Amino acid sequence: MKLIIVESPTKSKTLQKFLGPDYTIRSSFGHIRDLPIDELGVDIENNFKPKYIVLSKSKKVISDLKKEAQKAKTIILATDEDREGEAISWHLSQVLGLKEPQRIVFHEITKSAIEQALKNPRQIDMNLVDAQQARRILDRIVGYKLSPFLWKKVARGLSAGRVQSVTVRLVAIREKEIEDFKPQEYWTIGALLKKEEEFEALLIEKDIKTKKEADEILKDLNGAEYKIEKIDKKETKRNPLPPFTTSTLQQESWKRFRFPAKFTMSIAQKLYEKGHITYHRTDSVNLSQLSLSLAKKFIENKYGENYYNFRKYKSKGKVQEAHEAIRPTYLDRIPGLDQNQERLYDLIRRRFIASQMASAIFDSTSIDIKAKKYTPLEVSRSGKKYKTNKPLTGYTFRASGQILKFDGFLKVYPMKFEENELPELEKDELLELIKLIPSQHFTQPPARYTEASLIKALEQNGIGRPSTYAPILSTIQNKNYIEKNEQKRFQPTEIGTVVNNLLVKHFPKIVDIEFTAKMENSLDEIAQKKEKWINVCKDFYGPFEENLQKKYKKVDKKEITEKPTNKKCLKCKSDLLIRLGRFGKFYACSTFPKCKYTESLKENKLNIKCPKCDKGELSEKRTKKRKIFYGCNQFPKCDFALWDKPLNEKCPECNSLLIETKRKQIKCSNENCQFKKDVVK
Repeated sequence: MKLIIVESPTKSKTLQKFLGPDYTIRSSFGHIRDLPIDELGVDIENNFKPKYIVLSKSKKVISDLKKEAQKAKTIILATDEDREGEAISWHLSQVLGLKEPQRIVFHEITKSAIEQALKNPRQIDMNLVDAQQARRILDRIVGYKLSPFLWKKVARGLSAGRVQSVTVRLVAIREKEIEDFKPQEYWTIGALLKKEEEFEALLIEKDIKTKKEADEILKDLNGAEYKIEKIDKKETKRNPLPPFTTSTLQQESWKRFRFPAKFTMSIAQKLYEKGHITYHRTDSVNLSQLSLSLAKKFIENKYGENYYNFRKYKSKGKVQEAHEAIRPTYLDRIPGLDQNQERLYDLIRRRFIASQMASAIFDSTSIDIKAKKYTPLEVSRSGKKYKTNKPLTGYTFRASGQILKFDGFLKVYPMKFEENELPELEKDELLELIKLIPSQHFTQPPARYTEASLIKALEQNGIGRPSTYAPILSTIQNKNYIEKNEQKRFQPTEIGTVVNNLLVKHFPKIVDIEFTAKMENSLDEIAQKKEKWINVCKDFYGPFEENLQKKYKKVDKKEITEKPTNKKCLKCKSDLLIRLGRFGKFYACSTFPKCKYTESLKENKLNIKCPKCDKGELSEKRTKKRKIFYGCNQFPKCDFALWDKPLNEKCPECNSLLIETKRKQIKCSNENCQFKKDVVK
C-alpha cells in the first residue's frame, strides 16, 4: 500500500477518485508545526534556530498519520507546489520520522497530471523550505520585538508586521496625498456641429486654465467658419488580456463581484481542490502546451477558425515560468458549484479562452476641423488698393468615433467600450455650428485604494507574494489599522495613522517600500540557492535590534498618546486627558489607574430615543472587530441594540421603531411585524 499525504481533506477526496484502492490518501489539515505563540521561538544566538512546536489541533492528526505510515510501503508527500507547501512536507517528514519520502507536485488535480507526477517523484527542496523559514523568522522577529514597543509607547494590543506595516504605509501615503491635494481649474470647449447629422468635437490645441481664457477663445471664435481639414480612418485592434495570475484574479473578482481578496482565494482553493482549476497561487501567465491545444480545438469548433489566434504571454519580473497561469482543467465540463463558485469559475474559464482568441477590431475615425475667422484688410500692390479676406489664426477641433467591426475575444470576455458613429464627411467640407459648449473642470485628487488597486500596488512595488496578498489585507483590517469607507475604499484609521507615523519616524527601514521589496528578492534568492537564509536574518537583525534599543530610551509615550483638556473627571474631579487607545482617541482620567473613568470623545448620537428604556439615546457603536451596530448610550443599564440602522420613525402597523436594512429596505424592528418597504431613492 502507498500512502499519499496532502494538506487538504477536499484535495484528498479528489485524489482518491483518480488513484483507486492501491493508494491511501490522508490529509494533514494544513500546517502541523509552527513557532510558539507565547514566546519569540527563535534562538538568535544560535544562528536563528527556530523552535517548532506541534499545533494542538494537529496532535490527533499526527497520531493517525503515524499509524498509516507504519502500514505503508511507500510514503509520498503531495502538498502544494509553493514554498508553503514545501515547508508543510518538510515538517511532516520531521514529525513522522520519514526517511527519504517521495515528494510530488502537480499544477492541476487531474488524472493525467497526478499520474505524471507519480512517475517523477523528487526529494524535498530544502532551498524552498529555507526561504519559507527565513520569511517566518523575519516576520516573527519584527512582530515579537516591535509589538511590545508599540504596547509600551502607544497602546496595548497593537502589533507590527514586516509586510503589513508597509501596506498600511501605502494607504497612509495615499491619504496624505489626498489631504495635501489642491485642485487646479481648467476648461474645455466643445463644438456641436452639423452636416445632415449633429456631432460633437473638442478643441485640442489650447491648455485653458481660467474662465477669462475660455471667454477670450469664445470671442475669437465668434463668426468663425468650420471646415474639415483632415479625416483619418483606420482599423484599430484591442487585444485580449493574459490568463489570470493570483493578483489579477483578486483584482478582477473585486471589480466584477466585489469579492474581497480573502473570499476570492477561499473560493479558488475549493475549485482547485475539487480539480476544476489549476493551482491558484501563481504569478506566472505561462500556459501548458496541452491547454493551448485544448483551447484551439474548443475555439475553432464553437466559434470558427477566424476567432482563434495563438498567443504566448510572458510574465513580468521574477516568476517561475514552469508554473502555469490560473485556468480551468476542462473546457467542456461545467461542474456543479454553488453560486459564488460558479461565478468565479466562469470568470477564470472565459479569461483563459479569450486569451487565445483573435483581437477585437474597430473602425476608428478621427476628424480635425479648423475654425477660421476672416477679416477685411486694405493692401497696396503696384499703387493699387483693394480689399481681401485674410484668415486669423485658427483653432482645431477634433471629433473621434469608433464602430465595432469584429468582436473577436469580446464574444467570450466582454469588456467596456464605447461606439460613436460619425456622419459621412469629406475633406474641405464646411460645417454648420449649432453651439459652442464651454465647460469648467477641476483636477481630482488620487483615488483611495480599493481591494483591487491596493493589491495591484503591492504587486508593482514587490511587496509580498501571490499567497500573501489576501492575508495582508485581512490582517491590517482586523488590527484596525485601515478600514473601508462607504465607497468600499481603504483609508487609515486614527490609530493606523499614529502607528504609521511612529514607524516612519523611528523605524524607517521597516516601513520602507524599497527595503521591503529587496527583502522579498533576498527570499527569492534563498529559494534559488543564491543566498544563505542565516545570512539574510543576520543582516536584518543586527541594525534592527540596535535601533530598537535606542528608541526605547528616546521615545516618550506621553508625547504620542496624551493631550491635556479643560474637562474634569465626573468621578474624582481630576483633569481629563485625551488618550489614544487601540480603537482611537477617548477621554480618560489623568489619575489612571487610581481612577479608571473614561468617556467617549465623540459619540455618534442619532437623536433617537431608546425604545426600550425611554431614557437613553441610540448611537452608532462598534464591536471589538470594528463591526458597526446601534445601541443605547445608557449601557449597561439598558442593553438595547440593533445591527440595522434605526430611523426616527414609527411603524404604521405596530408603532415600533423602523430600521433600514443593508439591502436598502425599510422594515419594522419588531420581528413579529411584517411591515416593509423599499427605500425611496
